[in-house]
Amino acid sequence: MRTRRGRILLLLAAALWALPGAAGKDKPNATIKVTVLKEENGKPVANAHVVLHPVDKKGQQERGGVELKTNQDGECSYTGVPYGRLRVQVIAHGRQTFGEDYEINQPEHALVIKLKLPQDQMTIYK
Repeated sequence: MRTRRGRILLLLAAALWALPGAAGKDKPNATIKVTVLKEENGKPVANAHVVLHPVDKKGQQERGGVELKTNQDGECSYTGVPYGRLRVQVIAHGRQTFGEDYEINQPEHALVIKLKLPQDQMTIYK
């Protein structure tokens, strides 16, 4: 029951964040297109989770956000992102997790993210 309630709250937060007036009437909105590729061969990563979070002026992640999933071509997009800092996280099975902040300051942004293979764990034991 808690998981379902959490998903509903996440969807509500995402819907409120996406409303045109939610970020303030004077802030324009942008469209973000994300392409996720494998670093070693440039092939698309299907079904990768792409999470978009607004970031405040202090660099702290704000509440809300949007979770997307890439298609067979490794692409996803979202319209209605307010201008300002945006944290983009990408999670895909068998790949290192990616996270970086971007400054959204124009109507359209295209991000190409190349995911690496996981690295071996370091150990002091043999």
